[in-house]
Amino acid sequence: MPDFIHRTITQKIIEQKDKFPILGLTGPRQSGKTTLLKTHFKDYEYVSLENPDVRAFATEDPNGFLNKYHGYTILDEVRRVPELFSYLQTRVDESQKMGQYILSGSQNFHLLRNITQTLAGRIALFKLLPLDFHELKSAGSLASSYSAASVKGFYPAIFDRDIRSPVFYANYLQSYIEKDVSELVNIHNTHLFWTFLSLCAHNAGQLLNLSSLALAAGISHTTARAWLSILESSYLVFLLQPYHENFKKRVTKSPKLYFYDTGLLCHLLGLQKAGDMDENRLKGNIFENLIIAEYQKINYHHYLLRNYYFWRDSNQHEVDLLLKEPNGFSIFEIKATQTVKSSLFNQMNYFESLAATDKVHKTLIYGGNDNQLRTGYDVLSWYNING
Repeated sequence: MPDFIHRTITQKIIEQKDKFPILGLTGPRQSGKTTLLKTHFKDYEYVSLENPDVRAFATEDPNGFLNKYHGYTILDEVRRVPELFSYLQTRVDESQKMGQYILSGSQNFHLLRNITQTLAGRIALFKLLPLDFHELKSAGSLASSYSAASVKGFYPAIFDRDIRSPVFYANYLQSYIEKDVSELVNIHNTHLFWTFLSLCAHNAGQLLNLSSLALAAGISHTTARAWLSILESSYLVFLLQPYHENFKKRVTKSPKLYFYDTGLLCHLLGLQKAGDMDENRLKGNIFENLIIAEYQKINYHHYLLRNYYFWRDSNQHEVDLLLKEPNGFSIFEIKATQTVKSSLFNQMNYFESLAATDKVHKTLIYGGNDNQLRTGYDVLSWYNING
C-alpha cells in the first residue's frame, strides 16, 4: 500500500496562497487535512487547538497567543477557540500579509459560521473530501470493479495503513458519535441517532422526506432536521438540489440525499464485500451515490466552483445529474448495468426535447469498464470519470 497519496487540491491551495491573507481547509475527520498541510506547507508553524494547553492559551490570552504565532501559521481545529476569529481579522488587516494563516477544521458548521461573521472577503475556502478516483488510480489503488471500490471506501487511512474497511468504519462512526455529535447537540438517546443514520443510508439516492425519516426513527420532525444538519456539517452526507427551470412542467422541489463516502454508506447497510453489494437491492442507489459523490469530489478537489443539480418532473422523468452551462446543459444518466442499451438514453432524450433551443451534452455513466463512441452521446465507464 502507498505511504502517501498525492492530493489534487494541494496545488489549488498553493495557487491562492498569495491572493488571500487566510486560507481555510475543511472536510470530514480522517480525510487527510493534517497530512496535507504538514507535508506541503513545511514553512508554516503547525499549531493544534485540540491540545488543551494550547487551547487554554488561545482562549485566555488571544493577543498573546497571536503574538507568539505571528508568522506563517497553521491553526488546526480553530473552531475550538471561536474567539480567535475576530482577532485574526484585525491581525491580517494590519499586516496585509498574504497566506499568513491557514485554518483547518472538520466541522463545517462552526468554521463557516465564524468565517461568515468575521472573515468574509479575507479567506479562500477549500474542501478536502475522501480520496477521488484519479488520486487512487495515480497510486495504483483503485479497485477494478465499482462494487469493490464502493464497499472498500475512500478514506486515506484504509489505504495508507491497510485497515480493513469494516474495522475502520466501525471505529470511525463510534468516535464520530462520541466526539462530533456530542459537541454539536445533546443527544440523550444515541440508539435513536444510530437508527436515524441507518435510515439515511437506506434512503441514499432518493428524494429526501424528513417527515417519513422522523416517523420511522421515532423522533420529531424538528429533531430529524437538526440531526440531518449535523450529518451535513460533519461531511457525512450532502443534499443534491433539484434544478427548478420547469420547461412548462411541474418539477420536484425536494433534494436528494447522498453520502460523501460509499464505504461508510455500505457499512451502514451491512455490506462488507463486493459480493454483498452485487446481490443487494440497493445496488443501483449505491452506484448512483458513488458517481454523484465522485463529481462532488472532482468539483472541490479541482476548485471548479460548479453547482450540480438533478431534475425530475411530476411524471417521474428524471436526469440524475445536471450542470447548467453558459450555452445549455451537461446532463448525466447513471446506471449500474454493464450492458449499454438504447433505452438508457430515453430520459436524456426527453430532457433534450424540453430544453429545445439549448445545447444539451448527454453522458451515460455505466458500470462497465470500457468507454463507447456513440452518435450524440458520451458513454463513459465509471472507472474513467475525470470531471
